[in-house]
Amino acid sequence: MAISHHNLLSTTFIFCYVIHVHSRGPVYTPPDVERLTGSFTRLSVDQSYTVFFGGANVHVTGNGTTAQLSLDKSSGSGLLSKNKYYYGFFNAAIKLPAGFTSGVVVAYYLSNSDVFPHNHDEIDIELLGHEKRREWVLQTNMYGNGSVGTGREEKFYLWFDPTQSFHDYSILWNNHHIVFLVDNIPVREVIHNNAISLAYPSKAMSVYATIWDASQWATHGGKYPVNYKYAPFVASMGGIEMEGCILNQKDMAPSCSRSSPSSIDPVDGERFAKLSGQQITGMEWARRKHMFYSYCQDKSRYKVQPPECNAK
Repeated sequence: MAISHHNLLSTTFIFCYVIHVHSRGPVYTPPDVERLTGSFTRLSVDQSYTVFFGGANVHVTGNGTTAQLSLDKSSGSGLLSKNKYYYGFFNAAIKLPAGFTSGVVVAYYLSNSDVFPHNHDEIDIELLGHEKRREWVLQTNMYGNGSVGTGREEKFYLWFDPTQSFHDYSILWNNHHIVFLVDNIPVREVIHNNAISLAYPSKAMSVYATIWDASQWATHGGKYPVNYKYAPFVASMGGIEMEGCILNQKDMAPSCSRSSPSSIDPVDGERFAKLSGQQITGMEWARRKHMFYSYCQDKSRYKVQPPECNAK
């Protein structure tokens, strides 16, 4: 696969913050960072996904480059990757439904709950329709080996209107760390260390893209449920990139090695082992200005902080 030759390690750079104001409040222009999106081969919907559920609400458009996923009173809908991955870089450019979207969730995530129902791994990007206002919230989460008893959610306000155009939502997962990115800005990094090792995703996972009714989960027990008067809710997805270590379905073995990744599967290599200086600055900016919830700061939920919250 074609990979750009920029180095992800520290570089010297200059940036400035630009602030605009509109009805949603201040909108900050993020600092410049390296672009990971576009570094790998773009895939069509048919190359990369099959229908997961709600087939009547899945429509492939744009010569196969885009999929529209709909939620109406009859069903939500979703796509499932054709391959399972031991690690990789995964991207989807998504345009979210506009209007009153309380209770609607658009999710882009990795999971193996189909194979390991009681011991599964998961890495989540969840876009939550706001309970009252016409906005969306970004939630990230992860757990490994069935460690669902400790929710590791972090929530962010977005610095753009995600209903007006496509924006990139990416997950980088390898043996070194998990990074959640929005338009190439890292918003969260989970470093693979001793504190998190037992709960770090380690088994091959599929990639999912779904839209569904999460009224009972995402809106304080159904206080602000999906209002189907505004249906159908349509999320459009393109910009598909999935590059990494693929599970060989025949012998159930990886097609690459974590210890010595090949040039074909480089996402576990040194270039992707740590964030660059630009990426760290971008992440600090996103967390300082846009994060409004982290499980590590939730003392009412966790009287004793999970061990990774105190890890250096």
